[in-house]
This record gives sequence, C-alpha cells and structure tokens, in this order.
Amino acid sequence: MRACFVAAFVGIGACTSQVALVSPPDTSSPPDERIFVGTVRAIDDGGAITSKRAAKSSFLSVGVSIPEDRAPGTLRMSKNVPDPRRDFFLSDALIYSDKRQFRSDVATALRKLPKEEREIVIYVHGFNTSFPRGIFRIAQLRRDLGLPGVPVHFSWPSAANPLNYAYDRDSLLFARDGLLDLFDSLSGLGAEQVVVIAHSLGSSLTMETMMRMGPGKAARTIDGVILVSPDIDLDVFRSQAQAIGQLPETFAIVVSERDRVLQLSARLTGQTNRLGNLSDAAAVADLDVVLLDVTAFSEGAGHFIPGTSPALIALLAQSSELGDTFGQDTAGRPGLIPSTVLTVQNATQIVLQPGR
Repeated sequence: MRACFVAAFVGIGACTSQVALVSPPDTSSPPDERIFVGTVRAIDDGGAITSKRAAKSSFLSVGVSIPEDRAPGTLRMSKNVPDPRRDFFLSDALIYSDKRQFRSDVATALRKLPKEEREIVIYVHGFNTSFPRGIFRIAQLRRDLGLPGVPVHFSWPSAANPLNYAYDRDSLLFARDGLLDLFDSLSGLGAEQVVVIAHSLGSSLTMETMMRMGPGKAARTIDGVILVSPDIDLDVFRSQAQAIGQLPETFAIVVSERDRVLQLSARLTGQTNRLGNLSDAAAVADLDVVLLDVTAFSEGAGHFIPGTSPALIALLAQSSELGDTFGQDTAGRPGLIPSTVLTVQNATQIVLQPGR
C-alpha cells in the first residue's frame, strides 16, 4: 500500500509518517525532477528525516524544483522558505509503506523510457551532507550533465556537520546493509544498465557494499561505477578491490591533486594522500580502472569538480565521453575532451584539460 502524499506544512491525519518539507507557498506546478530514494536515516515523531541511524530502510519518491535562473554547477538551498527563482526545494514527498510499491513505481518510470535509455543511475552522497542536499545534488547533475535514465539516491545518516567526521565514518559502515538492500530492491525491474556515482565517503560505502555482495557479484549487478573524489586510503581501496573480485565493466575514479578536503582527510588519518588525490596510475596499475584527473579544473575546495566547475560541466555535457560511460547513443556529439591519455598495465589515466 502506498504511504501518504505530503505537501509543505500539511499534516494528514491518516498518515503514519510524513516528511518535513520547507517549500514556497505555491507548489502547484509539477516538480522538475522526480528522485527515488532509499535511506537508513531515522524519521522522528514529527516526520522529519534526521541524521540519526535507523535499523530498517525507508523508501521514498521526492519531487525537486530547480530554479530557472541558475548557472551550471551552482546548488543553492535555503533553511527558511526558499525563493523559487534562486533555490532548490523539495516540492513533495511520498514515503512508501511497502517496498513492492517502490519497486513498481521505479519499474513504471523505466518503462516510460525508450528501451535504450532504461537505465538506473544511483547517487551515493559524501561527507557532511544533509538529506535534502544529497537529493538536490543528483537533480543538479541530471540538469547540468544530462544524466540519463531513472535517478535514485541513497541517503546514509551523515551528521551534516563538518566537525562530525568520525560520526560520518561510522555511519557509512552502519549503512552498508541499507545500500545493499537498495541494490536488491532495484534488481529485476527491467533496467538495461545500473550505474553508481559515489562521492567522497560515499565511495568507501559503495566499495564496502560491493564487498558484501561476495566475489564477482558486483560485476553482475552493477554495470558502471564512478567514484568522485573518493575519500579512501589507497591500501584499503586495493584490499576492497581484491575482495570484490571482478570490478564492474566501467570503473572510473575522478581525482584531483588540489582537493583540499582530501588533503585535510589525509592529515586527520596520518596518511600522505587519499585515493581521490592520486596523481599516478601506477599505484593502481594492476586494476582495470580509469583514472580521470580533473586537477586543471580545480577551484576552491575542489572536492566535487564534475558537479561544480562550469568549465568541466560544459565539456562533459557536450562531449561523447559521458554518454559512452552510460552506454548512450553519442552520434552527433563532438569528439574527445582535450586530454592526455596514459596506459599503465591495466589502468588508464586520462588528464583532462580546459578546452582550447
């Protein structure tokens, strides 16, 4: 049975749970994006989705409205009533009381797409991320990069506080079964491809969850993995990859030597660097992976460059490489992004450069 539909500031007596939404008074227009969500965040007595941990997964469908007058790479949200001209906001939410209905709605969304576009793209957020921000991020990536298919977000219980790194590290370990539950819930729905995009600590969660699948199963379940600025110790990553066995067919690691967040993480853990700071493919040469170096596009903290750099977004959105990653028809798109390509044993290193 489908759980209640919840609009901003409206409580419905028959509902057993509700999402606390902060939306403009007029939310009559349909959302720009419909995001399916799996989470192991706890829902409090008032219906708000929190940073606390829940023993059981919850599944949702959430509408996201995106401001029209927005530069690529920007994601603005308000803690108060948002301005639709500038802010992302959650326009509606549906909490499923039955996982079967969640599966049915995802399957219906897939069937509405042409067969060659029936893909599921799962986004796993990183450190210091609130429930709405993770949803907004995948909506922003779909809008800016033209990500295909049906969007799904896994929201693990981050404290959404830059001082609570230890809590988030423990939470990602806690959330492994929840992500595995989401993978299982999305299987057999008719998707031609399943691709995971994981950011920061979410990359570690993704690797840990693929380990729990057992040797070789990840490659049969997931068609592509993109780790963006992965906050993983290099030795740990190599150990995880060995335990996973065969990696998914497409396995890309987006790195930057100027990622300040990972530089801080390295100091906190007593290491010289993290996987996301890797500058030389020789360190992963025995693995069948693609190292995508976006250092040249780094600005500010440089911790999510594919989603925040207007220059890189423009190149990716207009090129064939992103479409090829997702198995899309890229006929008519321009050719290669300006880059230097190096092959070291099984690994390929691609150093991207701004367009000339």
